[in-house]
Amino acid sequence: MNHGRKNITAFTKMASRLGLGSFRRIGLRHRVASRVPAVDIAGGFGYAAIMLRAWWSQRVSIVAWTAAVLVTVSLRAEPLLLDAQQTGREFAGVGGVSAGASSRLLVDYPEPQRSQILDYLFKPNYGASLQHLKVEIGGDVNSTDGIEASHMHTRTDENYHRGYEWWLMKEARKRNPRIILDTLAWGAPYWIGDGQFYSQDMADYVVKFIQGAKRVYGLDINYTGIWNERPYNVEWVKLLRKTLDANGLKTVGIIAADQCTNDWGVVADLSKDPAFKAATAAIGVHYPETESTPAALASGLPLWSSEDGPWSGEWMAAWAGSKLPLQATYNRNYIVGKMTKTAVWSPITCYYDNLPLPGSGLMRANTPWSGHYEVQPALWVTAHTTQFAQPGWKYLDGACRLLPYGGSCVGLLAPNGRDYSIILETTGAKAPQQVVFALARGLSHKPLHVWRTDARHQFERMADLKVTNSAEIGFTAPPESVYSLTTTTGQRKGKKAAPVASAFPVHYQENFSSYAPGSTPRYFCDFSGCFEVVRRNDGQGNALRQVVEHKGVEWQPDTLPETFVGDPDLENYSVSVDAMIENAGLVSLFGRVASVHQNADPPNGYWLKVGDTGAWELLAAGTRLINGTVPFSAKTWHRLQLDFANDRIAAMIDGHAVAQVIDETFAQGNTGLGCGWHTAQFSHFEIRTAPSPPNLAQGKPASASSEWSAEYAASRANDGKSTTRWNAATGKAAGEWLELNFGQPTTFNQIVQHQFGERITRYEIQYWDGGQWVIILTSGPMRAVQRDRFPAVTASKVRLLVQRTRNGETPSIFEFEVYLDPPPSR
Repeated sequence: MNHGRKNITAFTKMASRLGLGSFRRIGLRHRVASRVPAVDIAGGFGYAAIMLRAWWSQRVSIVAWTAAVLVTVSLRAEPLLLDAQQTGREFAGVGGVSAGASSRLLVDYPEPQRSQILDYLFKPNYGASLQHLKVEIGGDVNSTDGIEASHMHTRTDENYHRGYEWWLMKEARKRNPRIILDTLAWGAPYWIGDGQFYSQDMADYVVKFIQGAKRVYGLDINYTGIWNERPYNVEWVKLLRKTLDANGLKTVGIIAADQCTNDWGVVADLSKDPAFKAATAAIGVHYPETESTPAALASGLPLWSSEDGPWSGEWMAAWAGSKLPLQATYNRNYIVGKMTKTAVWSPITCYYDNLPLPGSGLMRANTPWSGHYEVQPALWVTAHTTQFAQPGWKYLDGACRLLPYGGSCVGLLAPNGRDYSIILETTGAKAPQQVVFALARGLSHKPLHVWRTDARHQFERMADLKVTNSAEIGFTAPPESVYSLTTTTGQRKGKKAAPVASAFPVHYQENFSSYAPGSTPRYFCDFSGCFEVVRRNDGQGNALRQVVEHKGVEWQPDTLPETFVGDPDLENYSVSVDAMIENAGLVSLFGRVASVHQNADPPNGYWLKVGDTGAWELLAAGTRLINGTVPFSAKTWHRLQLDFANDRIAAMIDGHAVAQVIDETFAQGNTGLGCGWHTAQFSHFEIRTAPSPPNLAQGKPASASSEWSAEYAASRANDGKSTTRWNAATGKAAGEWLELNFGQPTTFNQIVQHQFGERITRYEIQYWDGGQWVIILTSGPMRAVQRDRFPAVTASKVRLLVQRTRNGETPSIFEFEVYLDPPPSR
């Protein structure tokens, strides 16, 4: 018997290599087709051999074969009870939070890609199938990656066509008429309550947003929050409830209080104030880390993770870009904290990668000029819940449990009292484990349809698991996987393919003539302030105008008004614009914007700033490179221009060269416009990209001294993607290397490295002379984007050798680029 158990375990491993989950019916015999004899479990490897022989010789289907395999494993927990008479809380759904300008570029996508993306996000039983959509009530203030435009710039202004959240809600509900719509404010325009958020003005402002959604778009909003991640005000919540009710919005529930990082402090005030509790529909917390409190559990109100996310720490998870722990969050939010809804920020990364917190979405779509988008594994992990349970289902508490060998499981019951789904994840497990379900009263005995996601397979249909009247069902789950088992049908994996990514146009011009007044032009992402198309006063077409004259009620410190446009990978180019200060103040032109801060600091990039007195500066982030004075005045159009050619930066004002400097601080980045807290206009914006030498490293064979995992392999450092990277193995630092093999003698004189986290403090660049590694240069510390030039060498291989890192951290490189450029000008 022991020999048989070892053989079966060996067969289990073999099945795992084939990518198949393993099923069994405890204590029963099975037949595969009519000609395969029944075999007892003691048969061990002999049974496995019969199954393999039957599969190959008789072409038995994988579904039938997998469902029939008898497996015994050593890791087996107590059965999980599936009992229709023992239900827990009501499942409220999984949703997305479109806020912080995270969806900005989606509306600029061409068809049919835009509709394909929306289908992946919102179409039921297709892709993510999101069941809630929470949008920001725009307030003309920065709320992470930019601003959401206000429907009321001033007290007397109302415009329900600004921005894109109205459009997004309408598209979501068109695909799913049952989708639940939530709203929440991050900030407010300056005039609200004379700068006081908690005021009657703000209550009226929320009401007008909800009324505008209904009147203009036919959208019924289900819930609204208070103030995102800011201290709440009990009396104002009661005022908001009174204002909603007085305006016919009694069905709109209020969520309290959207506090951050597992802060359940609102529960104490709810317990002390019956009126506050009566005004509250549910308790919402952001990033609760799966935990609630005994007081929250006893409150009698629904508990929600009203903002959560697939990102943490380094914004990467167990599989690079896969966000597997997101399924652990969905399951454990209920198992540990009894939270019945989880809303993810963000549904989609539709903002430039150089803006704060890149890559937060279930999908990525931030190059609208190309139509390219990425359906990331995180979306399919989400589908394992949303395609298998709907709001109104109930948790089967006997099957909601942390698994003893790593992972978790939840069971959910359909309103008909018979159909059910089981969602199981094995995050952190080290070996396959047997999960046993005890099927009790009232549940359907239809076959269980099985779907799987892991690092290699995403949302794939597996073999059905047959269910009989026997007491137990067993399932073997491998580590780091997600499985959904269900008696329901209709689940689908979307199969639309996106176009290949393409570069930003070599010559881009925008005179804003094709837009209606009040519009936001394509590809422009307002980070602070609000830039809208207007008619020029001189009748010479349209212009882009910054319209916000005062800082609003901020969620976080705002920069000066800025808007960014273009591919963050742009390197050598010329950018120019006509600009006019309407009264007094300044205008700015940005280039090579490598990153933008989530605070009031200027962007990491170059910018030419000119005031109405003619005083000008050329800056690298907050450092002045050169300054001077030119004839310049308000109410007059002027031409600003920046030129970038490797380390040479030139600035021009009204056709006259005012600065030529050599600086290597920023090697690449997109462009932008800006001004002070006043009105200013911009017209005839133009980007001309200079031809770039080819990256000699891209796609060449790469190797490394060590790799964190297959998803952080050496090949990730020269795949041409700014979001993938090589990472050395755990505990590795000094002495690690990354090598590229050109395959033939290649001449080069420049290396550009894009580093993660600025960890490397000393390094060498070396080339292979045919017998040994020769040092080209030794340098450090390495910047986020490090450009090293040297006399040209010819070699078949080149490598980075890490000599020292900050605090012994593992080195990590996004891209290692090699060029042959003309000599620098210095």
